[in-house]
Amino acid sequence: MSYNDEIARLLSEFADRLEADGVEYKPNAYRRAAENIADHPEPIDQLAMTGQEAVEKIDRVGDAIASKVVEYVETGRIEELDELRESMPVDIEALTSVEGVGPKTVGSLYTELGITDLDELEAAAEAGEIREIKGFGAKTEQNILDNIPFARQSQQRERLGDARPVADRVLEFLEAVEAVERVEVAGSIRRWKDTIGDVDVLAASADSEAVVAAFTDWDEADDVIEAGSHKSSLRADDMRVDLRVVVPREFGAALQYFTGSKDHNVRLRNVAIDQERKLNEYGVFDVSGLDDPEESTAEDARREGVRLGGAAEEEMYDALGLDWIPPELREDTGEIQAAADGELPALLEASAIRGDLHTHTEWSDGRYSVQEMAEAAADRGYGFHAVTDHATGAGIIESIGLTDADLREQADEIAAVRDEVDIDLLHGVETNIEADGSLSTADDVLADLDVVVASPHSALDQDTETATERLCTAIEHPAVDIIGHPTGRMINNREGLPVDFAAVAECAAEHGTALEINANPMRLDLHGEAVRAVVEAGGTIAINTDAHGPGAFDNVRYGVQTARRGWAEAENVINTWDSDRLRSFISS
Repeated sequence: MSYNDEIARLLSEFADRLEADGVEYKPNAYRRAAENIADHPEPIDQLAMTGQEAVEKIDRVGDAIASKVVEYVETGRIEELDELRESMPVDIEALTSVEGVGPKTVGSLYTELGITDLDELEAAAEAGEIREIKGFGAKTEQNILDNIPFARQSQQRERLGDARPVADRVLEFLEAVEAVERVEVAGSIRRWKDTIGDVDVLAASADSEAVVAAFTDWDEADDVIEAGSHKSSLRADDMRVDLRVVVPREFGAALQYFTGSKDHNVRLRNVAIDQERKLNEYGVFDVSGLDDPEESTAEDARREGVRLGGAAEEEMYDALGLDWIPPELREDTGEIQAAADGELPALLEASAIRGDLHTHTEWSDGRYSVQEMAEAAADRGYGFHAVTDHATGAGIIESIGLTDADLREQADEIAAVRDEVDIDLLHGVETNIEADGSLSTADDVLADLDVVVASPHSALDQDTETATERLCTAIEHPAVDIIGHPTGRMINNREGLPVDFAAVAECAAEHGTALEINANPMRLDLHGEAVRAVVEAGGTIAINTDAHGPGAFDNVRYGVQTARRGWAEAENVINTWDSDRLRSFISS
């Protein structure tokens, strides 16, 4: 999303909230201003930095709206919009996504019933409360109820694991297009966030129309949403894919700009301003000699000043005296200062992973034998592999979980397979962390295993204090080596345990227990912020796929990227260690 689009979105929200509050006339003024700003050829942030009068030159943008634009560019917020949000704390975007529900309806629903989100709207409709509001009726209520499921689906962000394969196929296709010189994903998918909005793709070409034509003719596209000379959108696998084509000399600048995050870019722009430089999607420019620039054309305004770079993304950072910052770190959590100080971490690379310590076989709910899984791991070049089938316990289907006797029997098969495979094969278990922190497998059985993964599978609605104490109790158990998917979350399905990650990270570091990044893209648990807490506490991370078949080993990349979002280096991840060091860690 460009800065112009971002400002336009905020002004549109401003209009909706004014209308919901019963304000007349003003909402339409804000909507017209939003449309004109979105279509304006000059970057609104650059105009705002030259003064409010420059913003007011945009058609239908008066002094009141221009002042809010300048306020947002300078502070990252609009105070009056914040006040509107506070006075009517509704999810107006979600509610107005329901067909037949406009801003005025949202205002009435909040005033009469206190409805703030889709869940409350659905509950009120099911209870027959909406029909009792003046001006509403049974038919309106039923229409709202009927349209909520689609609205809810449209509001939901896509899981990274669903979107990334689509992005990879788009990239592969565009790389083969003759007119394309360079192509890369941008936005949250390039930062490897666990959920994304749309798939954003950026291409460099001297013939943008040829690229757009090829893109819209992609045989995997379900339908084309829109197509212009430089931008196009289509739908593939029920996901929106947005393509933007730029000239090659500005590809690096556009890639940096459209990768985000917004907070990262705002802080980076402030660094540029302090150095009398300008940073935008067209390049980085020295503007120290432009104290009082004369009126210029729109084309000139976007690129005025002495150009310092923009063809390569690294040039954007180098021109500001910064080391290049990996996309995964661009969340404004200290990465810019670290880049200035030359103290960015040497982030983990996928090639450093030497094995998987959480996998399943046909002994529990896996689909392959112990030997098949071990051989597949060896074929990947791994040096070690652990079989950790489910133990019985709360949250595990009785027919799936292994009893203590089953685990002892499985040990014999593990021993036999060790002689057949060229890999260090470890026998383990995924035991259950019960609600009180106890484990579902007997201590004497755990003591005989090579590796113990303890995971929560039930009672995931505990409060933060109880959940944190529960995990710490399991961490302190002498047999536990790894806490598997620590919150138990399923992305876009359930939130999982509300854990105090700083406290859990400190506890794990103290007791020498690794915390897992479960690389299953439906989990990605730990998430990046929690990984950062572990790294800062001096603890250790395990990256495991929770594989139930060899194909799932490929999901390790999602775990690696999540670790990178948490500033993890190879040394922080036990899967990068050799077998001797690993066995020393899990036996201590």
